[in-house]
Amino acid sequence: QVRLVESGGGLVQPGGSLRLSCAAAGSIFSIYAMGWYRQAPGKQRELVAAITSGDSTNYPDSVKGRFTICRDNAKNTVYLEMKGLKPEDTAVYYCRMNKLGGYWGQGTQVTVSS
Repeated sequence: QVRLVESGGGLVQPGGSLRLSCAAAGSIFSIYAMGWYRQAPGKQRELVAAITSGDSTNYPDSVKGRFTICRDNAKNTVYLEMKGLKPEDTAVYYCRMNKLGGYWGQGTQVTVSS
């Protein structure tokens, strides 16, 4: 059974940085694409970063240049480095493994506020 556990969320001031981690267990990790999504209150869940098994990455314009996704296959972990955080980045952040119908973690809250 696949299990994804996110960590690293918290409260940060505008302009600050955070690094989120997502540790995977119960599956081969390296062969699957991984993604980070977020969902703010009253809004749909949206993709903020994706990385393929070959380390190709993709970002929406809203976070391009501020967010960086990377993976460490030896640790079965995917990371999301976030810089220049804005209040509109406030959301619950989820990681997803692109295996079969997709597996999700439980999410970690990121709050950007002064």
